This record gives sequence, structure tokens and C-alpha cells, in this order.
Amino acid sequence: MKNKLFLLFGLLCFSLLINSATAQPADQPGVQKGVKPNYKRTNYANQSVLLKNDKIQLQVFRRIGGWGWGEISTPSGKLMAVLDHLGEIMLRDQDIPMRFEAEQVTRKTDEKGESLVFSVKSVVARNNLKGTSFEEWMSYPYTESAITGEVILTLAKDQPLIYLQYRLKATGNYYARYIRGPWLKVGEASFGTQKDDSMFPGVDWPIGDEWSSGIDWFKDPWALRSVPHPYKVTAPLMALSHEGTGIGLAWNPNQVATRWFNYRAHRPQPVFATPNFIDRMNNNLMGLMIPDASIEGFENEVVASQPLELKIGQMIHFDAEIWLSEGSSMDVMLDWVKRHGLPEPSAPKWSYTETLDRIANAFNTNLWHEGEGFGIKQRPENKIRPGVPSWLDRYLKENKGTRLAKELQKKVDWCRAQTGFSPNRNISVDVANLLKKGDELIRIQRDNGSFYFDPDGRHYRKDDFKIATSFIEPMGHAFDDALDIVILPALDLLDIARETGIQKYADAAQKSLEYCMKMDRPEGGDFWETPLHAPNLLAAGHAAVAYYEGYKTFGDQRYQERAVYWIRTILPFTHLWEPDDIEMIYNTKPVLSSSDWYFANWVRDHVQWEVLSVFSSSASRGIRWDKIDPEIDWKRFHEGITNAAIRWINVHTDNNWRPHNIPSTYESYLKGDFDYCYPDTHNSTTGNYGGMFIMPDPIVVNIYSVIDNKK
Repeated sequence: MKNKLFLLFGLLCFSLLINSATAQPADQPGVQKGVKPNYKRTNYANQSVLLKNDKIQLQVFRRIGGWGWGEISTPSGKLMAVLDHLGEIMLRDQDIPMRFEAEQVTRKTDEKGESLVFSVKSVVARNNLKGTSFEEWMSYPYTESAITGEVILTLAKDQPLIYLQYRLKATGNYYARYIRGPWLKVGEASFGTQKDDSMFPGVDWPIGDEWSSGIDWFKDPWALRSVPHPYKVTAPLMALSHEGTGIGLAWNPNQVATRWFNYRAHRPQPVFATPNFIDRMNNNLMGLMIPDASIEGFENEVVASQPLELKIGQMIHFDAEIWLSEGSSMDVMLDWVKRHGLPEPSAPKWSYTETLDRIANAFNTNLWHEGEGFGIKQRPENKIRPGVPSWLDRYLKENKGTRLAKELQKKVDWCRAQTGFSPNRNISVDVANLLKKGDELIRIQRDNGSFYFDPDGRHYRKDDFKIATSFIEPMGHAFDDALDIVILPALDLLDIARETGIQKYADAAQKSLEYCMKMDRPEGGDFWETPLHAPNLLAAGHAAVAYYEGYKTFGDQRYQERAVYWIRTILPFTHLWEPDDIEMIYNTKPVLSSSDWYFANWVRDHVQWEVLSVFSSSASRGIRWDKIDPEIDWKRFHEGITNAAIRWINVHTDNNWRPHNIPSTYESYLKGDFDYCYPDTHNSTTGNYGGMFIMPDPIVVNIYSVIDNKK
């Protein structure tokens, strides 16, 4: 009997020891047991808690040391992503990263939704080794948690949306190689690395089996964009879709994630890898961390070479959103835009009236060349011709009687006298040329409706392709096709059909429109200097206009839907936020690639002329995107890109421009020869402008269009 009692006492003590070692609390309300996680790359203490509505579900699990990690699924149970932890820190002086875990979980409900609240602290490696065979030969110096705080996960009411709030503090003075907040492994324990597409706006847009940070559109070192300078990101979100379901992670890019005293602030740093080549795992990675890479030399470091210096009591904050969407990564972004709205445009540098007057005055002074016409001279071969900008007649009419208008009218009259301009000119020559052009397009159109890329023939603009091919590799192959390569001839054919009334041109255009129905990523614009299949803004705009013209011609509702789709694909190229120190709201990226592999970085640099051309073309055709697609505030967008362009207008006394490929223009710049033109590029990380100058006509056209749309 004594032996039995002794055995029972021993078993009881052993049980208490095990429960103490694994820190298992008493049962809590709402905590489930027996739920089997899909994620196998962790330990599990047989406890979980669920947040669920009819659009999304989040199951949070308890590790042996405490809560938690989570699985995000669709209502039908498809696992979309694993939330790998509630945070993690890697200290400079310890080779083991330490997750944040919580002893308890509590629930609360308020107007925002139902929340899980975790009081977290970072694991103490020393404690985990206590009482083990490792204790004798491994000893870490830290005896308390480096980070403590609270993580709140909130399920929004009636939305497929989870809010994440991290409110953390350092308990002492440490050097951190990283502190991670939301860390999503998309496809883990589910569809792996497979995807329909993924999107990192302004940085990357892989589809199918393409890799993010691949060398398809860049070469190293520019190709690696997994941890980019945060200013390069045009919209603060990352997305991935698989078989018609998308998932997104968004954050506040201007949030101060941490700062001490008068040291520099760190903002949330996005990390993006599809597939997850960072962890070399069979999933896709989307995460937020600090320190940030707001110095270009520290880009692409998931473990910082220069540690973040933490002080006792220093706060670390992350606010983020995770949501599910039906459709592609583009739909994920659209849901974010609809939820938050487009940002308010910045005020123009000058009022519209003053901007028009300043530009008109430039046409009367530095942009006028006596005996030649209006224009700028940047290369010796540049010739000024006596053309008249389309907007100038309206300006002269609305400002009739002013001294400036009278002087400009004389210049306009001179130009038109040189060209034989007459409002009653014979247009038969134009029709003949249209017929000739239309017949040639039909001749080269392939049977399936496509047109092929011809870099040595009709697509030759300059020698960029030859140079890139000779020392690296081709940026595109002859006889290949892409959206812009096919859609531009289709638009020409639609215009020719409208002007001539001849059906065969419309029929040929329709074949091309049908061929492009299978395409989802805008490609092929800027074909003269960028990789043919790189995501491209100009191609998006051309396709939007072409499909809407197709809708007007054929009445096919599918074409209107595609027009709406393509105009929306301009959004990922558009800066929908700006940092405190550089104005860039509504600046746009032209393409997510380099030029000629090494000669220009369009993930870093903005270009405004392309988006201006899309909206000026739309206006000239009477296309009102705000009427066609009322779900997106296109009036605000149009005003935003126009006000941004006014910000780009150059005045040499600003001294914020330098030449790129024409160094000799610097002296002309200093003399004011290019005043009230706008430059080709803007650097998103420095705020400086560069490149060739562009005449301001597109800015004026868009100003008038914005004014007219407000009437």
C-alpha cells in the first residue's frame, strides 16, 4: 500500500512539474482543445481560439511557451496564410531569435469588432535552457524579456478584414538586428508557392511561376527588391492570389514604428518574397519589420548589418490590416482603395489660372524662338518647327485683350502662315493616308488578331534594344507580342473605321480586342527601352482607351468591363501616399523595370508624362472615367496627377534638377531656357528631378480637363 501511495505521489509531482514547465494555464472561456493545426513547423500545446465571421476566419494557436501563431482561412476552410508569430526580435548579441508569446488571451467586443488581446513578452532563451543538458555549456546573458507589450487582433464586423495592433516596449538597452511585426507565410501548409499573381505596388507584379525580385525586368543589384526603400512603394500593401482568392497585408507607411529621443524615426519596413526565397521555404512571404531601409545602402537586409539601438522604455508600434478578396491581386488592391478611398490631392504649386499664365508667358519668352517657332533645344539635331499647341487657342480666347494674349496671337499667326494652316483645308489627303495605314495594319495582322513585336522594323525608335542585346541579352524577342503591341494597332483601326465608315477596319480591330481578352497584366509600353513584358502604365492606359472605344463601336459590355479593368491597373503605378519629407502624392511609375537593364531604375524613379497622356487622350475622346467607373473617384485621381505635374514644373532657381544623358543642357538650364517645362524623372528616395525636359502642353490640357469636369 505504501509503495502504491508513493508511486501516486511521484506521478502527481511529475504532472505538476510538466504543467509548470509548459506554462499551461487553467482553461479560459472560448479556448478550444483538440483543434488540429495545419502548420507543422512549430510546437503545439493543444489550445486554440477562433475569430470568425461569414467572410474570414482566424484560428490562433498556443505554443508550449504561450500564445501564439495563427492560421487565416476562407469561410470554406481554405488555408490562405499562417501568421507565424505575434512578433519576434533578433538581438545582436544572441544567435537565437526570440518570439513574442502570451500567457493568456482575453476577448473583447466593441464597435470595431471582436478582438483577441495578448499580453506578450519575448522569450528568454536562458530560461528555456534551464534544467536541460544545454545549461552546462550554453549561457546567454539576458535574464528578462527584451520586449513586452500588447498585441490585439480584431475581426471587423461583416468584413473579410482583420486589424492588427502592436504596442510594445523595450525593457532595457539592446541592439536589435530586427524586430518583426506581422509576418505572413502565404500558402504555407496549403498551396505552397503556387499563385495566380502577386503584387507589391510600385515595386513588383509577378504572375504565375515568376519570382518576385527576379531578373526578368532588372539585372542585379537592382533586381533584388525584397526589402526596398519604403518610399519606392506606391501603395502600402502587398497581395497574392491563388485560384480566385486573394489575401492582402497593408500598413500605415507614415506610422512611427519606433523612435528614441531625437534619433531618427523608423517606419514599418515591408518585406516581400514570392516565392519565399528569404526563408527558402515552400510558401510566400509578406511581412513588416524594423529597422527600415530608408537609406538605399541598407535595402534588402532582413537581418540588419547596422543594428537598431533600443533604449529602456522605447516604444515599438505596428498597425496593419489583413484581408481576403475575391479575384486577383488587383482585386485585393481595389478592395483596399475602396475601403480607404483615394487620397486628397496636394494643393497645386500655383492656382490653375496662375499656372496657365506662367506657362503662356514662357511660350511668349524662353520657349519662343524667333523665325522658328515654339519649343526647346536640348540636342544639336533638335529642330524647332512652327506648330501651335492645341490648347493655345482656348487660352487666347479666354484671355483676349491682355498684352500677353496679343503678343502670343502674333506668334500663333506667324506659325500658321508658315504651315499653310486653314480651317477649311482639304481633308481628302488625310483620308487617303488613313486608308493606306489601315490597309497596312490589316496586312501585318496575324490570323489570331495579334500584331507582333518588330524591334528592327516598325517598333525601332533608338538603339537601346541593340545595345542591351549586345552586352547583356534581348529585352524582347521579335515576333513576340504583348498588350501594348497589339492594342495600339487596334485603337488605330477603330479610329480609322470611325473616320472612314469602312467596316473591315472595325472587324480587324475587334479581332485584336478579342485576342487581348486573355491578358491581365499591362505589358509592352515603353517597348523602345524596357523589357517587353514588364508591367507598364502606358499599356494600361492605351488598353483602357481602346476597349472603351471598342465598346462604343460594338456595344459589347465585355469591352466596357475590360476598359474599367485596364484603367484601374494604373493604380498600382501611382503613389497613393507620400512621406513627410518628400512630396510625391500622385506621382507615377512608368514601368516596373530598368531601361536597357542598367541605365535607369523605374522602380525608384517617377515619370509623369505617361499618365498625363492617358488622361489627355481620354479627355479628347470624351471618355469620362468618373462616369464609366463610379466606384473609383477618378475625378480626384485626375486632379491628383495634374496637381502633381504642376509640382514638377521647373524653374531653374529651384536648383533641384540635373541632366542625365545630355550633360550639355546644364548651362541652358542655368540660363532658364527650360523654365516652365517639366523633367522626365523624379527620384522617389531623394526628391530630386532629372532627365530631359518636356514641353508643358500635356499639363495645360489636363488642367483644362479638370476645370471642365468640375462644371
